[in-house]
Amino acid sequence: MGTILVTGGTGTLGRHVCERLRDRGAFSGEGHAVRVLSRHAHPYAVDLREGTGLAEAVTGVDTVVHCASSPRGGDEEATRRLIAAARPAGVRHLVYISIVGVDRVPFPYYRAKLAVERLVEESGIDWTVLRATQFHNLVLRVFETAARLPVMLLPAGVADQPVEVVEVADRLAGLTAGPPSGRVADMGGPEIRPFPELARSYLRASGRRRGVLTVPLAGAAYRGFRSGGHLAPEHAVGKVTFESFLARRFPAHQR
Repeated sequence: MGTILVTGGTGTLGRHVCERLRDRGAFSGEGHAVRVLSRHAHPYAVDLREGTGLAEAVTGVDTVVHCASSPRGGDEEATRRLIAAARPAGVRHLVYISIVGVDRVPFPYYRAKLAVERLVEESGIDWTVLRATQFHNLVLRVFETAARLPVMLLPAGVADQPVEVVEVADRLAGLTAGPPSGRVADMGGPEIRPFPELARSYLRASGRRRGVLTVPLAGAAYRGFRSGGHLAPEHAVGKVTFESFLARRFPAHQR
């Protein structure tokens, strides 16, 4: 694999991808180097939205694993800058992590992820794209935010299929070690569960007492989520359930 650059390499997914790529290199004896790129990761502290230092970061790189992303915006510009630097540097494989349903749910962040997929496909670099369902960590953050009120308000009629981030990192590292594969099979968590059911699992695990109330919402994005556009029932390949994830996060409340 030569030298691998992981964008967003200190983030929720990226740090696990870096660990697994290093482990693969040590175990196999391939001796490849892993470069961590993020805004604060020296020596490759790069803000992709600005691009300063990006040319140096991709010099000598064979494969880029693009994990950097932000719901606050800027993904498309960041990816354009990354591709513009990667092409003349001779990068041979561009691996991107996306989200299940970006082509079915008209949610602004999903639209940006779909646009980035298209940039990757049209980059002129051989590519691999993996779509995954929401990480356990994200679902937990949603519930922690909702639990700030006496009653947790959740969208009515919506289910989720959370997946363990480490399992996604394993899959992404394996794809990085292989040849460019284009769009690969989606990766979903082991179970599709109604949001209120997941929320009550969170409340039990964390020892918090809250009511749970579902509220119908308006808009095309909500209809997309309610219809299950973000789910991958045919690709429920994850092993770690939401309850198992919660048990590790809240060990003091486990019986």
